[in-house]
Amino acid sequence: MSRAERAAAVRRLLERTPVVVPPGLYADAARRGARALWLGRLARRVLGLLLCAAVVAFAVWAARTQPWVEPPSRTTPPVRGW
Repeated sequence: MSRAERAAAVRRLLERTPVVVPPGLYADAARRGARALWLGRLARRVLGLLLCAAVVAFAVWAARTQPWVEPPSRTTPPVRGW
């Protein structure tokens, strides 16, 4: 379909009589949109709280176990009597 044919098809669609929209359609769409926005906001908050909890849990674990410290060697016995 060439550009001229597409333009002609669009003109034919626009020249038709407009479709009658049911009266409650706008209210339903607005209600669903508000619900979708609310759910998105709730999901972002929950994920943010989970991320904060994970960061705190990791910090507590790292502070208790100190994974950056090398564990003591257990392969040689302690030297005594020097």
